[in-house]
Amino acid sequence: MLGKLLADHSLVEDSAIEAILWSQPEERIGQELVKAGLLTELQVTEALAEQFGTVAVDLTRVVLDKEAAEQLPADRARALNSLPIGQMADGTVVVAIADPTNTAALIEVAEAIGRPVEFVLAHPHTLEPALESLYSAFGQTATVVEAFGLIEDGAEERLSASAPVDDNAPAVQIVNLMLAEGIRLRASDIHIEPQAEDLRVRFRVDGTLLDSKRFPANIAGPVISRIKVLADMNIIERRRPQDGQFTFQVDDATIDVRVATTLTIHGERVALRLLETSRTLLTLNELGMPHDLAVTFERLVRSPLGMLLCSGPTGSGKTTTLYSALGLLNDSGRNLMTIEDPVEYVMPGVNQHQINEAAEITFAAGLKALLRQDPDVILVGEIRDSETARIAVQSALTGHFVLSSLHAVDSTAALHRLLDMGLEPFLISTAVSGVVGQRLIRQICTHCATTYTPPAEHREIFERVTGTTKGEWIQGTGCNLCSGTGFRGRIGVYEVMVATPRMKTLIGQRASHEELRGTAISQGMKPMFAQAMSLVNESVTTVGEALRTIALEFGDEHDTD
Repeated sequence: MLGKLLADHSLVEDSAIEAILWSQPEERIGQELVKAGLLTELQVTEALAEQFGTVAVDLTRVVLDKEAAEQLPADRARALNSLPIGQMADGTVVVAIADPTNTAALIEVAEAIGRPVEFVLAHPHTLEPALESLYSAFGQTATVVEAFGLIEDGAEERLSASAPVDDNAPAVQIVNLMLAEGIRLRASDIHIEPQAEDLRVRFRVDGTLLDSKRFPANIAGPVISRIKVLADMNIIERRRPQDGQFTFQVDDATIDVRVATTLTIHGERVALRLLETSRTLLTLNELGMPHDLAVTFERLVRSPLGMLLCSGPTGSGKTTTLYSALGLLNDSGRNLMTIEDPVEYVMPGVNQHQINEAAEITFAAGLKALLRQDPDVILVGEIRDSETARIAVQSALTGHFVLSSLHAVDSTAALHRLLDMGLEPFLISTAVSGVVGQRLIRQICTHCATTYTPPAEHREIFERVTGTTKGEWIQGTGCNLCSGTGFRGRIGVYEVMVATPRMKTLIGQRASHEELRGTAISQGMKPMFAQAMSLVNESVTTVGEALRTIALEFGDEHDTD
């Protein structure tokens, strides 16, 4: 019947349907037509909806009803691949399904809800993310809070008396749910912030903080105490900042959690940094580095000696870029050694070390120890002080290849950071072979992308930087998959400064930042902002996002071709 309906709508030829039927397909006719490239999944879904007398719904564009979702327990919803998404005025529950032919599942859904049900067909690939969104880990916290009476009078005093250690304790469960939700959202950080009236929890996703959940204020003490117990911190000490760490298992992933506390006027505030220890190494292409930049970058990485720096603010992907460089050099013919805080990627074949302040293993002390281990390549996680900078530069001058990161606004500013640390210009000019400046910029969510008319200012900036015009402009309107932000995922934006003879001369003369940057651009360096405008031209991101992430500076008016 579906085949006839598709043919009647002139979506596919009768002969194509007959050919597939004669081949005795393993899958249903609709899926076979998709596999053959004759139809899209969306076309099949809409035809199925018409066949069964219902409608096809794009769940990324629908405001999901949490009260409706509560009509079907999370485990049943996932098992039956069904999701209540709304309620009609007469009490009928609207349920999104993936397979209208599974009659047994439809009956079970109706029985489980116990109310009149109207089924709609979910668009392809939108049901699972919607299930995860509505039945998120944090959706269970209200039940936990109520079940243990945490909002009753006097609860704070009872729970603050000692650190919770029972797995069934409400604070334990809430911390576990909080961490699970952070992993589900792909968060890099979790902020737990006591306010005057409540406890606010926010997640940093794709570089932006999202307000996620608010708890009763009296749960703050037990929750923070639980985190401090996990991180082996002093739960009694609340006035002084503390640091700690612990690991957390989610499914097959092991998450390294870095903990930092500080005291605010409303109580202790906690920041959690989430690091997945089993992350795979990304190639330069996967990082978003254009081919021409990748060629230059790889040429610098394969230098027998010298220093290659990655510069940018915190959270700009410097460590990931350094590890990608290390991956290019990782073979049995080289001794690769690292000193890091913390070790973010575990790399087979690389001798990795972590600093330990308690044991007096700092970056400087650790680097000195590494130099006695006959290294070929040394990765210094971050140059934080003049002693580390001086040892790293001397290592590069004595036959080693050194990779490191530095906090600076762009590639040329990194050179001035080294000067500010007291290094002599002639040492820097001799040792440094190149500097990578980088940012992470949010990508437009492909599920809610639509055309729009940009502000005149954004259009003018794009045309001034690229020297071209753009016909169709794209932005994300916000949907359930991107938490309403219009962006999902991030991509790297780079500039690679090569230390040419002219640049080395200017460094030795302590040239200004403007002169160094202007010379680098005149010698072929494409600025980060110009690279971001190339991504705008490809409808990967927006001008507004580029301005939010990267400063438009001198010399950025550069042809992006």
